[in-house]
Amino acid sequence: MAHDRTSATTRPRGVALVLSALLLALAPVASAAPGGSPEGAPVASPGWVPPLDRAPGALGVLAPFDPPLHDWLPGHRGVDLAAAAGEPVLSPADGVVTFAGPVAGRDVVVVTHDDGLRTSLEPVTPVAARGTDVAAGSVLGTVQAPEDGAVASHCAGTCVHWGVRRAERYVDPLALLGERPPIVLLPLGNR
Repeated sequence: MAHDRTSATTRPRGVALVLSALLLALAPVASAAPGGSPEGAPVASPGWVPPLDRAPGALGVLAPFDPPLHDWLPGHRGVDLAAAAGEPVLSPADGVVTFAGPVAGRDVVVVTHDDGLRTSLEPVTPVAARGTDVAAGSVLGTVQAPEDGAVASHCAGTCVHWGVRRAERYVDPLALLGERPPIVLLPLGNR
């Protein structure tokens, strides 16, 4: 009985083609997940605006997003934006104020957005009370000055710390404004 070499060599190729087709078919579904890429990183969203009344490219970032490798390690879980005491702080997207009050000596405003992301801004003296529906760009409060009773900020000067979380995972707020390059997945052979 003769051995058929054709079927033995085409089987692995056929399996590879089927797997490739499956991955291509599933890729658009994974990347279309609301509010982010397949890895959970946020992507620019047309409904998001800076929390200060400035163009996204002129925010004055004092400290960028620098997440830790593990939740228990140190890192910077948001961005620090240069701000003046008393400056209005805006809602970055539509949502509802879910917290407005002191945390560890600083006033904090938290907005839960319609897309499920949650913004925290500090130190901010709130003018919008808990339960208030807010639109993107509406005033949440004003930047609190240290002399107004705020615990010293971790910034060298007056700033607003802007953090954004999806569930319990922090994401880069600037990516929601289109300030970061997109994450690109490379084939396994290119690592």
